[in-house]
Amino acid sequence: MSFRITKAIPWFASQNVRATIDFYVRKLGFTERAEYGDFGIVFRDEVLLNFWLCPDRHIAENTSAYFNVEGIDALHADFRRTGPDVRMTEPRDFDYGMREFHVWDRDGNLLRFGEPLG
Repeated sequence: MSFRITKAIPWFASQNVRATIDFYVRKLGFTERAEYGDFGIVFRDEVLLNFWLCPDRHIAENTSAYFNVEGIDALHADFRRTGPDVRMTEPRDFDYGMREFHVWDRDGNLLRFGEPLG
């Protein structure tokens, strides 16, 4: 019997689900799928993100997800167009063969974006 894991859908802690959804929509170009007060969903391309209400910021600040992308510099430029209030690093190449940049959302969750070099 063979099997294959086909998709991951991260769940991020949020101190205010409505505000978190708004951040992802306005600042990162996601589209809202649903909001239920204590739970929300956004998507962009093939990525679906869930947010759950969590008053403890420490949890979000110790949570991250890694996203493989195509066109990392264009994605970074797209995020950067939203203004300086998005905390993110500049893209850089790593010895392990990836070009990456990182974004922290309003709750402290770390989103790591990477594309293979070459």
